[in-house]
Amino acid sequence: MAIQIPTRLLDGAVLSFLKGEDLYGYALTQKVQGTFDISESTIYPVLRRLKKNGYLTTYDQPYQGRNRRYYQLTETGLTLLAAVQKEWLNFSTKVNQILGEKNGTNN
Repeated sequence: MAIQIPTRLLDGAVLSFLKGEDLYGYALTQKVQGTFDISESTIYPVLRRLKKNGYLTTYDQPYQGRNRRYYQLTETGLTLLAAVQKEWLNFSTKVNQILGEKNGTNN
């Protein structure tokens, strides 16, 4: 059984990839899929929602006769990323304590 990635963590992953560089949709999808087992159709609704809420902006650039839509992190997106990172740190610490990571039992 695979563990599904919660929406909040998927948002954080997308924002984290965009923190380093602007990416077009397909390239971003490939990066996320390199880490998580998700379908391509999962990313685009996430991108639309993050843009709608002001965490991302977009711009188009021509590429081989077509336009590529690039996604760019906003200041608000950086703030959300920091919040998700903090939430993940607190959550993962608690899960590791429960599952035995902290006391050396990895069963």
